[in-house]
Amino acid sequence: MLKTIDPRMTPDLMDCLMRMGHGDEIVIVDANYPAESTAVHTVNGAVVRLPAIDAPEAIRLITGLMPLDGFADYCALRMEIDNSPDELGDVHRAALAVIDSEKPEGAAVKGIERQGFYQHARKAYAVVATTEARPFGCFVLRKGVIF
Repeated sequence: MLKTIDPRMTPDLMDCLMRMGHGDEIVIVDANYPAESTAVHTVNGAVVRLPAIDAPEAIRLITGLMPLDGFADYCALRMEIDNSPDELGDVHRAALAVIDSEKPEGAAVKGIERQGFYQHARKAYAVVATTEARPFGCFVLRKGVIF
């Protein structure tokens, strides 16, 4: 155990967060997402698993250590609901509450269509698989800098 580190933080996730640089992206995915087949295309190359943690809690865990980017077009992306891009599901509202509390002033959160999300995720630093059961519970966090 380490002081001030959430005990749910895994060694693999900590290592991943420490290796990421400004502008690198980490993808948080739900239980239905094809995490393995996406992760092989990322810099990390393997899925980082957070068992028994939903997407908003994974985002809280990550943003407790990793700053979000305030210099890009977005600090986070959310997977849009098919045929309802502006609709927010329960998982979106819960995750956005966490992101809003951690994002830099003026930073944006944008939606991305599901198929576009799949393509975007393949270029990320890593994929974090949660046990989130709510549909479309997938997000991208862009790493910022500490001043």
